[in-house]
Amino acid sequence: MAEPLAFKRIMVKVSGEGLMGQESYGLDKATVMAIAEDIKSVVSMGHEVCMVIGGGNIFRGVSVAAEGMDRTSADYMGMLATVINALAVQNALESVGVQTRVQSAISMNEVCEPYIRRRAMRHLEIGRVVIFAAGTGNPYFTTDSAAALRAAEMNCEALLKATQVDGVYSADPKKDPNATRYDRLSFDKVLAEDLRVMDTAAIALARENEMPIVVFNMHGEGAVTQVLKGERPCTVIGEKE
Repeated sequence: MAEPLAFKRIMVKVSGEGLMGQESYGLDKATVMAIAEDIKSVVSMGHEVCMVIGGGNIFRGVSVAAEGMDRTSADYMGMLATVINALAVQNALESVGVQTRVQSAISMNEVCEPYIRRRAMRHLEIGRVVIFAAGTGNPYFTTDSAAALRAAEMNCEALLKATQVDGVYSADPKKDPNATRYDRLSFDKVLAEDLRVMDTAAIALARENEMPIVVFNMHGEGAVTQVLKGERPCTVIGEKE
């Protein structure tokens, strides 16, 4: 059993694919509601929560149409997909009684707030969950980079990255039966061994701000809650070498 994680303000990064459930693309209502219930539990524990959600589940559905597009146009399509996911998670959270705000790096005032750091900080201070959409607002940056950037701007104590496996391994555990899971890693080792937990820009930003990254399996009931309580295995990336 892992140790409880004593972080007050956290960033939770969920991939778009994590919202698909058993579907090939799009949103699975039961999965989205399970994430909402999990975040509700985390908030009830006294944590301040912000989120970044990827857009792969939606962009996968239009990927054929995007073939041959220039990178910038495709990236903007992906940003818009993250807004759709953010609104879906916002609706799920509010349906279980959690006050939520979506802030977008691309202005679309009819559906969500523009990203304003001071306003986002205030939302967190009064117990609202803030979901940051549209990445950084710039092409060529992933939602992992957006999560690390917003987490640093919000003075988060940790970035929790929900994945398909229960931590970081020395090799792909699906391909290598001898792969071992790390309980703790340094930023330097992640970069030196190209372990691909997140993109290098996100790792470097977290390292610069001395902000731990917690990697865990998002599947199953109450994943984030269990990680914070020390009831679910995870890998903590934190110290410098």
